[in-house]
Amino acid sequence: MLAGPIAGAFLAYGALAAQARNEVVIDNFTFGPHDLTVPAGTTVKWVNHDDIPHTVIASDKSFRSKALDTDDSYAFTFTGPGTFSYFCGLHPQMTGTIIVK
Repeated sequence: MLAGPIAGAFLAYGALAAQARNEVVIDNFTFGPHDLTVPAGTTVKWVNHDDIPHTVIASDKSFRSKALDTDDSYAFTFTGPGTFSYFCGLHPQMTGTIIVK
């Protein structure tokens, strides 16, 4: 009888862990993690937890978010391999990299 709820809890935990691996948190004027490696076909989500707006802009202009207010998010799907550097257009000292394999 307990197998169902226990299995469900493990599946839910696995889904949350997978989601967290593909998420970049914006907090205290930093992107975390700074470098994120994902397989091709992965959708990466950026979530702003700062009290001021930030943007996510690819250095090669392949993706660009609108200004993200507190708790806003932006997602982009990386379809092919490569190294994608990005920055905040409002605070260019904020940088990060997505590595797609």
